[in-house]
Amino acid sequence: MARNSVSIEIYGANVHCASCVNAPSSKDTYEWLQAAIDRKYPNTPYNITYIDIEQPIENEHHAKWAQRILNDEFFYPLVLINNQVIGEGYIQLKPIYTELERLGFQSV
Repeated sequence: MARNSVSIEIYGANVHCASCVNAPSSKDTYEWLQAAIDRKYPNTPYNITYIDIEQPIENEHHAKWAQRILNDEFFYPLVLINNQVIGEGYIQLKPIYTELERLGFQSV
């Protein structure tokens, strides 16, 4: 799979997940993750999107994942890479880096 087709989606809400009391907010996780990926894999193209599950969502794909979180199937923030769940709740970098490297990302 070409690296420029890597899509990272972070689903979350302004309110912290009940099970994630000491974790960063979903939006903070999105910003932290984007900065960490850019630092480790500079000049590597990818798309990263933050989806607020409490706001109206027009994209059907995003709406389905958001509804699954709202139905308590997943904790948030929920991180998907190319439609695969990589982390939920308390997000850690290692599984994200592992998946990105599997998709051809190379660290500096």
